[in-house]
Parts: sequence; structure tokens; C-alpha cells
Amino acid sequence: MAICHLNCFIAVIFVRMNNRQLFQQHVAQTSPSPVGIEIVSALGNYIYDTEGNKYLDLIGGISVCNIGHRHPAVVAAIKKQADEYLHVMVYGELVQSPQVKYAKLLADHLPKSLDCIYFTNSGAEATEGALKLARRATGRTDVISCNKSYHGNTLGALSVMGDEYWRNAFRPLLPGVWHYDYNSAALIDAINEQTACVIIETIQGEAGVVTPDENWIKQLRSRCTETGALLIFDEIQCGFGRTGKLWGFEHYSVVPDIVLLGKALGGGMPLGAFVSSHELMQSLTNNPVLGHITTFGGHPVCCAAGMAGMKALLDEQLMHGVAEKEKLFHSLLKHPGIKAVRSKGLLIAVELQSAEQVMETLQICLGKGLFSDWFLFAPNCVRIAPPLTITNEEIVSACGILLGSLS
Repeated sequence: MAICHLNCFIAVIFVRMNNRQLFQQHVAQTSPSPVGIEIVSALGNYIYDTEGNKYLDLIGGISVCNIGHRHPAVVAAIKKQADEYLHVMVYGELVQSPQVKYAKLLADHLPKSLDCIYFTNSGAEATEGALKLARRATGRTDVISCNKSYHGNTLGALSVMGDEYWRNAFRPLLPGVWHYDYNSAALIDAINEQTACVIIETIQGEAGVVTPDENWIKQLRSRCTETGALLIFDEIQCGFGRTGKLWGFEHYSVVPDIVLLGKALGGGMPLGAFVSSHELMQSLTNNPVLGHITTFGGHPVCCAAGMAGMKALLDEQLMHGVAEKEKLFHSLLKHPGIKAVRSKGLLIAVELQSAEQVMETLQICLGKGLFSDWFLFAPNCVRIAPPLTITNEEIVSACGILLGSLS
């Protein structure tokens, strides 16, 4: 009997080692040193690995899992839709109930001028669609974006990304793109009658949580209206309650011409969208026909999951506790090694002395059951973007682990 148990244990160890080797060999790698823990399940605010370890998730799949992992309503919606139909035809040709119902739900919770939704596969594709829409609708070509901005990694999205380190290896990129500092007067002054659009993150995420000056963002709206340039707000990371309001732009009483959605939009399933007025969206239907097309965008299972997730977010009033939880993080994150804590709701950057210290801290946290990450343009900051369902007790535990790791 003991030999049987030993053989089973050896077999499990072999499979785990083999999976890691297969991961490195056959799954395209995005960095030289991935985290590499093998996930066996995720539920609520926790993820579990094959070694039996439990991790409190402080990043929620990079702001995807706003309502936690595998919310029962989302799982039920996925199963129900899977029993009815999966993919049947390219986007926009057939009336599919999950798309229609979710589009109506989104439109009901957006400003009246944002009433037409184009579902995509991801946030990056939403960026691509919005850039095409802006060029087509205005007949102009120039685009203004921000330094240290992130809008995805496809070629057009990469063109408006605000960091040369990430862009340079893939040049030539989209022409006519001009980058300026976030919150700068220079960006406002650069908008003119040749500008098709200005694309900004409502709250800059990968820059380490940088918020707009309220007067600046209102001037930006005014200048775009004055020149006929379209204003695009990227709400892919800060939308769906992360800031304490459903949409980040609600904090500033400014409405964009186009809004980008993604991440939490799918309730844990892959889904993105760009949203504008019905009038503007019609410009993609002719000259040429099929001005933007996608095979799997707005997949019925993803839309069913996303709608269930959004309803759960609203029905459970998860946004109502965000401000209180943000304050709790601030009250606890006090340590000589912390230079600053910047936040907007539960999108938080904890600035340390260096990127090296961040990586060391993240590794120690992982060993203590806390899963977190860093920011692309602020590698000296620890990312905190947990599910909005995180409890006060879990916040206290997370901060204790983080501070202990710094010590």
C-alpha cells in the first residue's frame, strides 16, 4: 500500500514538472521569468496552485475579476448559454440575444450620447476600432496620445502607447501620432483641425495610477469640441466600479465621444468594446461596407457572462464600499520603505525605492500567500487592484504581508 502511494506521489510530481516544461516550450513566453505557479482553481478573492498553496489575489487578473473569481451568476450564465448556442456567424450579421441584451444594459448605464456598442475580442481591439472610427468619421489622420499611456499591444494600439522602449523594436508604426505629457498644457495646445482624435486613459494605470487634473480634463473636452476632434477615454482598466463609480470619467463630469471598455467587461471571459453614438458608428457601415469586422467579437458566451457580471456588480452594490476600502489601504500602508501611495478607488500604486525592491517584495509576498504585480511604466511601484469583493479583514492581512515583506 505504501509503495502504491509513493508511486502516485512520484507520478504527480512528474506531471507537474512536465507541465512546467511544456509551458516553457510550447506556450509563447512574454518574459524571461514568468511567475510560473501552476493554477488548479480560483474562487472569490483567491487562487490555488497544484502544490496546495492559497493566494489572496491583489490584482484580480489585472482588473478583470472585479466581482471575484468564478462568481456563481457568471458561471450559471456561461453554462446556460453554452447549452443554447456558441459561435454561429461573424459579428453583426445575426441577431444574438446575449449581444443585444448586454448592449442595452451598457447603454442604459452610459451617457445618452454613448448608446451604440461594438463588441470586440479584447481591449486592444477596441482601441484599434476606435482609432479607425475616429479617422473615418472625421476624415482626418492625426492622433494625439499621452506619454506613459497604455492602450494595448497590437500595432495601432502600440503606436499610441506612450513609451519608446516598448514601441521602438516594432517600427515603423502608425504615422501622425503625437505624444504629450498627461495633464500638460502642451497637449491641449497641440489639438487642431488636423486632429482626428485625442486618446487618453481616464486614469493612467500603467504609469502608476496618475489622475487627471479636473480643470485640465475639462479644457481637453472643450478644445476637442472646438476643433472637431473626437475625444476617446480608455476605461478598460478603470471602468466597472474600480474607482468607486461605474466609469472613471464620472468623477470629472466630462463625457467622451468614444469610450473603450475591456477587462471586467466580460466577467472573466475575453471581451472588449468601443462605444460611441449611433450616428458616429454608422460611418463604419459604408464606404467601405464592413468598415470594421470581427469573427469572434461579442461571442455569445462572453456577452452572457459579461452581462451577468455587470448585473452582479450593480445588484450587490460592490462600488459602494470602494472608497472605504481605499481609505483602509491608505491607513495601513505606512512604512519607511514606502515613498508614496497613489490611488483612485481600488486602483492603487505603492511606490518603493526601486524596481529591484519591488520584484524582491513581490517574490516574498508570493511565498507568504499574497499575489501582486508591478506597473509597465512604473516598475518601482507595487500594483494593488483586487476584486472589489475584498473584505476589510483581507485588506488588513494583505497589508500586513506587504509591510512584513518590506521589513
